Amino acid sequence: MAPMSTSCPCGLPAPYARCCGPLHAGTAAAVTAEQLMRSRFCAFARRDAAYLLRTWHPAHRPAAIDFDPKLRWERLEILDTAAGSAFHDTGVVEFRAHYRDGGEAGEMRERSRFVRQDGAWVYLDAEG
Repeated sequence: MAPMSTSCPCGLPAPYARCCGPLHAGTAAAVTAEQLMRSRFCAFARRDAAYLLRTWHPAHRPAAIDFDPKLRWERLEILDTAAGSAFHDTGVVEFRAHYRDGGEAGEMRERSRFVRQDGAWVYLDAEG
């Protein structure tokens, strides 16, 4: 796990303890779909399966998450957002996630759909 004093893995300059940490701990909630996307990327980077499962829509949530021990999520780029503000019930976040798999660099690009469930943002699925 990343030290608490470094920048958050989600790509924002704040330390983890003041950025995604409160969301992961359940003491804060994502205000926007982009904030949830960033916190979910951070959860993948930190291997926080409980948070990922908690923020996944029940209709699409897997039973468990198995992390590949050779895969390291390194950097997130937000490419585009549509809706997903505090005033919306749906949102889309397009991103590029950079990783290393056994030392080899790679990237994943996706347009993720988010919805509000009981007032909280959750990941629904990927477009397309």
